[in-house]
Amino acid sequence: MRFDILTLFPEMFPGYLSQSILSKSINRGLVDIQVHDLRDWTTDRHQKMDDRPFGGGPGMILMVEPVVRCVREVRAMSEDSGQLILLTPQGQTWNQQSVEGLVEAQKRYILLCGRYEGFDQRVIDILEPLEISVGDFILNGGEVAAMVLVDSLVRMVPGVLGDDMSNWDDSFSRGNRLLEYPQYTRPREFEGRAVPPVLLGGNHQEIERWRQQKSLENTRSRRSDLLADRKSMDP
Repeated sequence: MRFDILTLFPEMFPGYLSQSILSKSINRGLVDIQVHDLRDWTTDRHQKMDDRPFGGGPGMILMVEPVVRCVREVRAMSEDSGQLILLTPQGQTWNQQSVEGLVEAQKRYILLCGRYEGFDQRVIDILEPLEISVGDFILNGGEVAAMVLVDSLVRMVPGVLGDDMSNWDDSFSRGNRLLEYPQYTRPREFEGRAVPPVLLGGNHQEIERWRQQKSLENTRSRRSDLLADRKSMDP
């Protein structure tokens, strides 16, 4: 799986890319992540990327010419042109079903990170990106949102988590669609709270039934909307 991240702030990514599962996946060749500075595609000697909006209004707008040039040249760096994704609060909401659908359809993703008041509309009209929002709130830019997409997609790559089936049992996943059951580890008791006896008995059928029941209870109390969605999908 390959990611090309287009950003005005490439310095935000080295720390993120050097940690934990993501770093190991890169070192093992399971994932390739390239970060590109949008300013490298400007023709202005000051590497200016933004300008005031026509018609007036607050803030600055990212200009169309360097953005379009950047996307086209980055696309040409690989035979797989990939899926261009624009991180924007106006996009469709990202969720686990989005992850599963996209990871089956694509192996390369070009993530375009916005800043300021957003992009000149012609960026969208010309490049026709998939517009994605990570939630109904506003961030300072698309970089954190890009990290969210990378994290959620990379963990679906076979071999990244070791056990390739574990990601399909997570909360919201296609294999589950419920919130996950409670988990426990040592010690068996802490401040008067003991691990449920069923988890210590070694009967795997009873453990599985307990987990399914707890998952259902957890979903019913926290996210009952998921039960309605699940029922509507049953044959």
